[in-house]
Amino acid sequence: MPSPDASPAGLWRRFTALYARFLTFLLAMSVAILVIPVTLQIISRYTALIPSYIWTEEMARFLFIWMVLIGAMVGVRESSHFECDVWPTLSRRGEAAVRIVARLGTLALALVFVWAGTEFTRFAWYRTSELAELPLWMIHIAWPVAGVTWIVFLGEQFYDEARILLGGSEA
Repeated sequence: MPSPDASPAGLWRRFTALYARFLTFLLAMSVAILVIPVTLQIISRYTALIPSYIWTEEMARFLFIWMVLIGAMVGVRESSHFECDVWPTLSRRGEAAVRIVARLGTLALALVFVWAGTEFTRFAWYRTSELAELPLWMIHIAWPVAGVTWIVFLGEQFYDEARILLGGSEA
């Protein structure tokens, strides 16, 4: 008899856990790297030690976009980004039903991010940024990636909530 971890749900859960750890690492790296262009901007504004780097503003903006969207991905995984507790104490099944309804709103937003983000990326596919001459699709693709990631994490959460709602055990 295969172990519970060898089931499709167990494999999926391991994949999403690894993906979430990878995103957390990327989030930490983006914050750490963001410090460099911002520091260069500050030093170049207030001292004559280094020349004013124009590309640093653009790089900081692009890193900030990715940092925010990666943080949103991690927030959805941890059920902390789009969730507020406003209901009085409910049963486990009642809480599961409320969470499913709330996550349907997040799912709708994720679908908008995938659809509109794909169009946004398509618009920028052959363009480059003005100052750093980076391909703009590398920045614009953050929106559909965030949407797809939210759908992946929401799928796991819908599965867990549906098991509670239907009387099964929590995975």
